[in-house]
Amino acid sequence: MSVRPLFAVALLLFGVATAGCSGGSSGGGDTIATVNGEKISRSDYDAKLEASQQGKAIFNQLVQGALIDQYAKDNHVDVSDADVQKKEDEIKSKYPPGQFENILKQQSLTEADVQHILRQELVAEKAVDSNVHVTDADISTYLSKNHATLDTAEQVRARHILVADLPTAQKVEAQLKAGAKFEDMAAKYSTDPSSKVKGGELGFFSKGQMVPAFQNAAFSQPLNVVGPPVKSPFGYHIIEVEEKKPAQIATLAADHDKIKSLLTKQQEQAALPQFLASLRSKANIQISDDKLKDALPPAPPPPAPSAAASAAAPAPSTAASP
Repeated sequence: MSVRPLFAVALLLFGVATAGCSGGSSGGGDTIATVNGEKISRSDYDAKLEASQQGKAIFNQLVQGALIDQYAKDNHVDVSDADVQKKEDEIKSKYPPGQFENILKQQSLTEADVQHILRQELVAEKAVDSNVHVTDADISTYLSKNHATLDTAEQVRARHILVADLPTAQKVEAQLKAGAKFEDMAAKYSTDPSSKVKGGELGFFSKGQMVPAFQNAAFSQPLNVVGPPVKSPFGYHIIEVEEKKPAQIATLAADHDKIKSLLTKQQEQAALPQFLASLRSKANIQISDDKLKDALPPAPPPPAPSAAASAAAPAPSTAASP
């Protein structure tokens, strides 16, 4: 039972779990729908869901969550609301504004659902942290082997307005140079749907991410100057470069904390399956639904006693009974 997809799997499946397994008190008895008068029963729906791989994955997820919640209670592992909020904010920051909330709606997840899932992740991470040890030597070795991913190439941040023909491009260029707002002109003229709603913003990009003509213009134009129209296979671009970042070589001084955090996460993820297997091996799990009997993976065997423990155990008596 891997914990790595704890959040991702819950996003994908928890909405199904809450919608499909929420009981039958919907006011319609056992019938959840009719098709031209033919009834579809809740019992048939639940049976199909329970027997499916998706239903078994949901069940597995719920068992795993229960084990983590019980571990936290039994071992007095406390996770603060601030830590949960920080983790949620980190996830949100990876999405454009509003997209995270839309995902929750699509999956029938509430904010409380997400925070409960994240709290379980943090509990599991705390449980294995005592076995996580990242040394300065580990960090130095990782840096020496991973400059290709840690170093950053030269980047520019730019915005553009894409139009179909040169006369339109020249008209847009003239209006911008006469004082028109770039975001207004992008909304009015740009044919690039992904950037026009953001004022033409493309964010930072490095060489090799844009077509050659666009790249050459963006990396050669001065800052905050509307450039002349640039032709590409997509049409004509009016480009304004807003910021430039020089190439940077990763160093221990600048990247120590970043690498330590990365290696810590890697060690946590490697230790989590063993932690969850340990919880499972000690748990008394009784499954009353026949369709879910094989939903959980086989229970792991209990850890073998150490040699020291075996040596300390009293030897069985070989004397005959009187």
